[in-house]
Amino acid sequence: MADRSFLDWPFFEPRHRSLKAALEAWCGTHLPVDHGDADAACRDLVAGLGAAGWLQHSAAGEGEVLDVRSLCLIRETLARHDGLADFAFAMQGLGMGAVSLFGTPAQRGWLERTRSGGAIAGFALTEPGAGSDVAQTATTAERVPGGYRLTGEKTYISNGGIADVYVIFARTGEGPGAKGLSAFLLPADAPGLEVVARIAVIAPHPLAHLRLDGVILPDSARIGAPGAGFKIAMSVLDVFRATVGAAALGFARRALDEALVRVQRSRVGGGCLADHQMVQGHLADMALEIDAAALLVYRAAWTKDQGAARVSREAAMAKLYATEAAQRVIDTALQLHGGDGVRHGFAVESLYREIRALRIYEGASDVQKLVIARNVLAEPGGIG
Repeated sequence: MADRSFLDWPFFEPRHRSLKAALEAWCGTHLPVDHGDADAACRDLVAGLGAAGWLQHSAAGEGEVLDVRSLCLIRETLARHDGLADFAFAMQGLGMGAVSLFGTPAQRGWLERTRSGGAIAGFALTEPGAGSDVAQTATTAERVPGGYRLTGEKTYISNGGIADVYVIFARTGEGPGAKGLSAFLLPADAPGLEVVARIAVIAPHPLAHLRLDGVILPDSARIGAPGAGFKIAMSVLDVFRATVGAAALGFARRALDEALVRVQRSRVGGGCLADHQMVQGHLADMALEIDAAALLVYRAAWTKDQGAARVSREAAMAKLYATEAAQRVIDTALQLHGGDGVRHGFAVESLYREIRALRIYEGASDVQKLVIARNVLAEPGGIG
């Protein structure tokens, strides 16, 4: 059983503890799911999470404020039970993050569908030549009477091929680099939008390469002001990067649980594996990494929930440390399992595949270091 003492930390309120308990009960009944068909599994998960009310937390409704601590608790809990369930929940939030934060009343109509599980959302930012550096976005949105014509390609798009709606970023030319981007709400059935290829990765998730061949969108599809796309994208990531750390934390907690069971059952030299001091040292390192990650994740979430306009530094620290620490924790758990650690059907083997992508998406680890450094340099007493 994963440690729950962290719920007594001052970051949380009684409602967060109640949320965690209710979600644990739901997960115990509904997870894990069969990953044999990732598309079908994600559709079922979105429907199930919506029917149970969990997707209401994925985005803020009218008059509501997004609670990042709840987002993090949900992602951590789902990830500990089933990585695909975490993915399904997270993409409903990330995909609609721009609409939740900046959308018009008409655009926010999509939130009713994504928060109920009636529609699947996607976030189309990455391009073949523009991953970590969003300013290099090449997809264009050319002005036409009454709207825009979008042309370009997007790749590694989560929920690509099964999404009902995407938030997409394109160059509208108000300025150079990051200053000339805008965000748009793109229905998946828009003429000219093509799923060029599905992308297979080590931990199966719905991913695709998309092509926009003269897609026409009305002015009403633009989210926020012209040229505000970079600000919108960064504001969304500011919220959701901490939740990536929370998902990593869930993976790490599951790995420690699996390791504890393994070392107490495995017999070596007349005793159990847990009796060996070297093994105890590994367990201590794992527990330490998990608590340190949890502190960073929930500090970032708490800071945002207290009304901070931006938490770029805190979110980057949380995402960087939690994902890197989880990789180390899971690797140690796999090592303690011996040959079984790399066998299909064992939890640690699945966790080993699941964690790797988290160190890349929503800003790779090296990018997080740059974000942290720039914020430190910009602080009073810095040299930037």
